Amino acid sequence: MTTAMEHDEDLALRRRFLDRARRVVIKVGSAVLTTGEGLNLPVLDNLAKEICALRQSGRQVILVSSGAVAAGRRKMGLGDRPLTLREKQAAAAIGQSSLMRSYEKIFELLGQKVAQVLLTHDALSHRDRYLNVRNTLFTLLDWGLVPIINENDTVSVEELRFGDNDALGAMVTNLTEADIFVCLTDVSGLFSANPLTNPEARPVYTVAKIDGTVQGMVGKVQSGVGTGGMGSKVKAAKMVAARGGCCFIGPGREPDTISRLFAGELVGTFFLPQAEKLASRKHWIAYTLRPQGSLVLDAGACKALLQGGKSLLPSGIIEVRGKFGIGAPVHCLNEQGESLAAGLVNYGSGDIDRIKGVKTSQIEQVLERPKDSDEVIHRDNLVIL
Repeated sequence: MTTAMEHDEDLALRRRFLDRARRVVIKVGSAVLTTGEGLNLPVLDNLAKEICALRQSGRQVILVSSGAVAAGRRKMGLGDRPLTLREKQAAAAIGQSSLMRSYEKIFELLGQKVAQVLLTHDALSHRDRYLNVRNTLFTLLDWGLVPIINENDTVSVEELRFGDNDALGAMVTNLTEADIFVCLTDVSGLFSANPLTNPEARPVYTVAKIDGTVQGMVGKVQSGVGTGGMGSKVKAAKMVAARGGCCFIGPGREPDTISRLFAGELVGTFFLPQAEKLASRKHWIAYTLRPQGSLVLDAGACKALLQGGKSLLPSGIIEVRGKFGIGAPVHCLNEQGESLAAGLVNYGSGDIDRIKGVKTSQIEQVLERPKDSDEVIHRDNLVIL
């Protein structure tokens, strides 16, 4: 059992960060927003009231909302059968309009204007577009609006297959330098074990660091409606913590969860920020860009990256996996296949395959042309994972 002293410590840690939080990103999932009959309007109504209360307290709020596919499924009477990719995309197009119409009506009654923003991963994977999205969101916030963000599921083929709005919410949190990411879900938070199968499972109120112990607590229970389970939410919390932000995972169906959180009640699970904050560009390389290939390194190169803070030289590369061009994001693996670092390459995969294992002084001789760089990945473009 958690002691009264531990409760007090947990509450003190929360208050320390919540009292100074001025920009909040809230993500709410399909399992919370929808029922068998369609959108869960009482939940939407409560969510809007909570967001307006945060706005009245002087905070800026961004909402990342799932629910388009689920709403479209219900609207078209498609039942619970698995949908093809084409059907998911069509359901998203149908459901997104219903979702935004419901939000606009509810927020309008509260005197709050909202704006729809549909994003694809591609919009965040190019630095110029990434910054353009950031500037647009800041303008909306400056105008006093609540941006409501969702993936553009109708055109995001890969995201519909593999993505989830937990990751999108974390990316938006870091993109806008928000102080806290509030992830509302259909469970009450993280537990020491799976509460559905283990009667001795107890709630975890505060996570200082996402390590192996915390990963071991993540159950394999997944919502029947949404795309992300507890694992994706903890991964999102890690992304936010690396940039210096906090994360909260708590019950979205219970009324006043957000108000209770900011009032200092011990609800849900609170994740503390990392002590050493990753710079914005390095965080973008590590957590937003998707690797287009990988480089397998020998033990000496792994040690140089992990302990020496060095650049990656061709001499330490023993294998190239995948095809990619200059400037592409890749992962650096050890010989056991574990990802150690992410970075942007100075050479395409074909040239790296030719110069792997050679000294920098031999690059021009092997390539039979002037070399682009001594380093395959410069340390300024390299992030330890």
